[in-house]
Parts: sequence; structure tokens; C-alpha cells
Amino acid sequence: MIIQFSDLIANAPEAPGVYKMYDATGMLLYVGKAKNLLNRLRQYIDISKLELHKQIMRTMVTRVEWEITPTESDALILEEKLIKSEKPKYNIMLTDGKMYPMLALTNHEYPRLLKFRGKISQRRDVYGPYPSVSALNETIKMIQKVCRLRTCNDTFMRNRTRPCLLYQIGRCSGPCVNNVPDYNENVKLARRILTGDSEPIVSELSTKMKELSDKMDFENAAIIRDKINALTKTSNRGIRQNPPYRTDYTHEKNWDETFAQMEKWIGKNFNYVAVFDNSHLFGTNPVGAMITFNRDGFIKSGYRHFKLRERSRAGNDIAMMQEFVSRAVAGNPEIDLIIVDGGRAQWNIAHETAPQVPILGVTKGEVRNGEEHFIMPDGTECHTLPKDSKLFLLLRRVRDEAHRFVITFHRTTRAKSMTGSCLDEIDGIGPARKKLLLNHFGSVRSIMDADINALLRVPGLGKSAAKKIYAHFH
Repeated sequence: MIIQFSDLIANAPEAPGVYKMYDATGMLLYVGKAKNLLNRLRQYIDISKLELHKQIMRTMVTRVEWEITPTESDALILEEKLIKSEKPKYNIMLTDGKMYPMLALTNHEYPRLLKFRGKISQRRDVYGPYPSVSALNETIKMIQKVCRLRTCNDTFMRNRTRPCLLYQIGRCSGPCVNNVPDYNENVKLARRILTGDSEPIVSELSTKMKELSDKMDFENAAIIRDKINALTKTSNRGIRQNPPYRTDYTHEKNWDETFAQMEKWIGKNFNYVAVFDNSHLFGTNPVGAMITFNRDGFIKSGYRHFKLRERSRAGNDIAMMQEFVSRAVAGNPEIDLIIVDGGRAQWNIAHETAPQVPILGVTKGEVRNGEEHFIMPDGTECHTLPKDSKLFLLLRRVRDEAHRFVITFHRTTRAKSMTGSCLDEIDGIGPARKKLLLNHFGSVRSIMDADINALLRVPGLGKSAAKKIYAHFH
């Protein structure tokens, strides 16, 4: 029996991922990555259009496997990993480690942070590969802000007589001319961040920032705040830069057909679906969000943000979900299906809070790698929905839209809270006057140190407000 290549790829998904080609003995011949696996594999059907070494390889293929990844960037990194570990015979591009950008910390008295595309050297600790130069540059920028490590080469460092511009803008500690006793501690911090240990670091920094604030050391608290911002901003961008399994649902017919599949799958027709998600940072700035859609697409007019009213619920995802679902259902009786992002506990509390509305739970695995399953409105679990089906992709799409919406709101809320200061404690000093003061003096510390004459010179502040501020700090 002659095996047609088109038959081998007939069930390939239209999703990002990695494909692997084997010969009749089971030997792995080739590993590749694709933004759309089906489209990429179809390019192998016409042998005449392939490069010579791929033409030879293609005649030997008797089996094709694929692995779906959340994004094309993840596929790229997985491809590189498989090529390095499995060493497929016909992969010739990545075997020398020169294709993708990487990041390293040199073994030096003051280790240098650098990017490179070359063979791994024993003289440096290597991290990566990174899916793009822009992603690597964002990481370097974040490490500079948080750890203030040098990026200059050794010759440049030895010949400096005064610190460079990076020192002036707070992105380097200036070991070229300064004795930096905590430099090694910052190197250890950088290694933790680069190995994915950023969440506990944020927790530690948050605790330190609060301690400094309690001591009225707002200048150093602001420095810690900026480090937290840099860490969380880069982390979120890395997670959300390419939404998982992004599919074009802008076409009304496509969305409508998939929506109809959802109704058939659940066994009930729906007119107004709400999707919920929560966000907080170690219990601070707890917020929630709801996005809505129907058979015609997203209903942007139905999107809602929620700030937690019961502060005792802060940091408790289950209690937060209960409040947000309760408020949403009370304010919008049109909701006839609720989708919650979370496990059995989230499904249970939503069902208890709104027993009259069917609840669908989207339960993710340890990472968002396609291991999601679903808790159906009757409480049973569904693990059989094909990962490359339009319905699965639609459910992930609406879940990710809710996540995007709540994360954006949480960032805004957190940023506003971080700009709060002891100025808020002064009666009559609202946002407008606080902005005037900060623009004039540049920092809270300078405002606190200002004498009455300096305060009176602030345009638009007023004599009464200047006296209140001076009296508060003196």
C-alpha cells in the first residue's frame, strides 16, 4: 500500500505548533515549527518545490506527528529544544546553536549582561533562546531597571573615568568607577528572574516597599515600586504578546456557526453570555471583570469592571468571584450563561451564587499549553473536546479576552494606588493640587522638605493650601 503524504496530514490542526516527521523505522527525520500547522505541512505535498535535502527527506516520511503550542513563539522555542535534544537527521539550521538570540551573564568580578548568537561558552551562564530580538531587549531593559547590571564590554569598563549615561538614568550601578558591594546580590536576583522565579521576587519587593513607606522613606519606596512595575510589565507582555491559539473570529458567519456548536454541545440556546475573571497582586488592588458575547460576537457595551467592595475578600479568588458574579447577575438579568476561568471551586461558587444561570467552567492545566478541560453546567467534566476544534478555540478566545480586560484594569488600578502618598492625608489636597506639587518639586521628599516660601511659589496652589502642607510636614 502506497502512503500518500496528504493522508498523513489530513487531520493536522490550523494552530501554531511543532511537527515531527519519521521514517518507516521510527527514526525522527525532521522537526519544524509553524504558525499554522496545516498550511505549513501542505507545503510538503509538492516535492518539486522543496529544497534538495528536503526532497530526499520527504520521500522517506511515513509518519507525521505534531504538538500544538499556545503561540508561534512557543513553537519556535520548542522546535529549538527538540532539535538540540533529538538531533533529527535533516535539521541543519539549528544544530550549531546560532539561529536564535540568547542572553548571558559573564563570569567576571562584575558580571556583564549581554546578548549573543553563538555557540555556548563555559565562560558565561546562558539563558534562552528568545523568540525574537525585541523580546530579548525587553528582558535586558527590565533586568537593567531591577538589578542595575552593566552591559558594557570589559575594555570599555576598564577605561572609564566617570559613569556612562546608563548610570545617570538608573540602569547601571557604575562598577566601572564605583565600589558596588551589593553587585553580586543583584546578579543572584537577575539569575532568579531569568530562570522564571519572578513571582516570589515581586512579593519580596512589595513587602520591602511597604516597610519603606511605613518609615516615610518614599523616595526609596518609589524605586522599589518602579522595579515591581518593570517585573510585572515584562512578565505580562511575555504571557500576552501573542494570545494563545488566536483565530480570526471577525467574520460573523464563522462566529455564528461556532456559537451554534456551543449551544448544541451544552444542550441549550443562549442569547447573552458573560465571562468572568479576577486579578490581584498578593491581595492588593483586587479587581474583577466581565466580558460579554452572543452569536454575533463580543458585546462591548456589556463589558464591566468591578472593584471589590468587601475588603475581607481580597486575595481570596473564590470569595471575589462570588461578589462579582452576584453584582453582575443582579445588574444584568439578560445573562443566560456564565463562563468562569478556574477550577471546581470557582464553578461551585458561581453555581451557588447564580443557581438560575447555567455555569461553564474553563479549567486550565499547570500552564496554558492546551490542557484545558471544562466543567459542564450539570457539574460533569469534559476532557474530550478536540484542542484544534473551532469550539475549543472560541472558548479559549473569550477566556483570554476576559483575562486581557481584567489585567488591563488591574494594571491601571495598581498604578493609581502606587502614585498615592502621604499627600492624600492632607485635607483639601486633591488630585489636581497633588499634580501641581509633584510637577513643581519632582518628588514627595522635596515637598516634605520645602519651606513655606517655596510652597507659596507653586503656581495655582494657594496660600491656604501651602500653609496646610507646611503644617502637616513640620
